[in-house]
Amino acid sequence: MAKLYFRYGVVGSSKTLNLIATDYNYKKQGKKTILIKPKIDTRFGENKIASRSGLSVDADVILDREDTLESLILDNVDCILVDEVNFMSKSHIRELRYIASFKNIPVICYGLRTDYMGNLFEGSHELMCVSDSIEEIKNTCWFCNKKAVMNLKYVNGKSVKEGEQIDMGCEEKYLPTCYFHYKKN
Repeated sequence: MAKLYFRYGVVGSSKTLNLIATDYNYKKQGKKTILIKPKIDTRFGENKIASRSGLSVDADVILDREDTLESLILDNVDCILVDEVNFMSKSHIRELRYIASFKNIPVICYGLRTDYMGNLFEGSHELMCVSDSIEEIKNTCWFCNKKAVMNLKYVNGKSVKEGEQIDMGCEEKYLPTCYFHYKKN
């Protein structure tokens, strides 16, 4: 039986790099993958799934909040890989759960667990509830060598801890921190 995986980590923990490596390994073995990303993530281009390391792949499916996966053709698909799953809706996660359970296709989702305020994203919350496997991709704190568990939003040299949940950015805006440095900043 195929599983639904949630591989989460703080900003800069190589989640997308891990996705790209997983996709490469499947394809190297002659296997077929489907790569999915949310439409809201246009940081590296509308259809690009890109790691800050410089590696990128093209997304096969770009999902908007109201889109469904019903029309997805799953013939001979060996694995579905989802980037930035935290931005997906609860219904998207339920569809991915169905695909893993009833179409017997592994679904591996990568994303943030929480936002810069320490709150779960909708997609991440649902994955925490229904995933078969929850795995942390670790990173260290920007300010020390402790394990990073928070995403600190840093704008104009100051931390920001309130506002809209979704505010796209990379290292120019978000830093991985331990809880101590999250609270201290």
